[in-house]
Amino acid sequence: MEKSCFICPVCGAALGCNSKSYHCENGHCFDIAKKGYVNLLMSQSSSQHGDSKEMIASRAEFLNRGFYDKLSAEICSCVLKYAPQNARVLDAGCGECKYTFDILKSLSDAGKCAEVIGIDISKEALIFSRRRGSGLSLAVASTAELPVAGGSVDVLISIFAPFSSNEFSRVVKDSGVIIQVYPLARHLWELKELIYDEPYENPTLPAEKELVLSETRELKYKIELESTADILSLFEMTPYFHRTSRRDKEKLLNCDRLSCSVEFGIAIYKKITE
Repeated sequence: MEKSCFICPVCGAALGCNSKSYHCENGHCFDIAKKGYVNLLMSQSSSQHGDSKEMIASRAEFLNRGFYDKLSAEICSCVLKYAPQNARVLDAGCGECKYTFDILKSLSDAGKCAEVIGIDISKEALIFSRRRGSGLSLAVASTAELPVAGGSVDVLISIFAPFSSNEFSRVVKDSGVIIQVYPLARHLWELKELIYDEPYENPTLPAEKELVLSETRELKYKIELESTADILSLFEMTPYFHRTSRRDKEKLLNCDRLSCSVEFGIAIYKKITE
């Protein structure tokens, strides 16, 4: 049985794996799904965890059109700067893995051997990710309780995902970094203007007391959406989709063209070490 990157969510022991399952020394076993992921989420209720199939499909359709390719390139640039040879890279909240696969490819193209892990609370997202390829270690889990050993990750990425400072600090090596991607104040401003009578700016990035801010980057540009389908895909992949009334959602149906600002912040943190 081979050693894996994951730990048991029940007892915390290292998980070994074969072609069908993961096992720990205390007898806990987790089957590998046909789609290549393992479910290490302790809560196994029948309710939906994370993004739905519809949100995932909308995000994939939008990202496949290349609108966020500049962001993906900037993320890969950050990872390449900080990832050592033979790095372990963790995408915490990976979704359907567009950025995760781009990171894997960029590391390979740069001649760096790396283990790239994707963790998301949405099983549907990881199922969809197999349409993009293979080569990732994938697990269903919460970013608040990562099934990864302490001090084992060189680079952790959190892209528009819940940010768990304490947990991220636990799993990252003392020499490692945490890369957070977040929306700036006027990200998607024109989309908000189209939907809401009183659009609001995004909150500023909160200070992470458990971490040291090492570097920040900003990326701002316009995307040209030239169909109602593209506009709806963008809207449906955002958190606004579930917070917006039907009346406001219907405003998008009569719009077939939108020039929209995308504004991203990237914060790179290091651990506080004694």
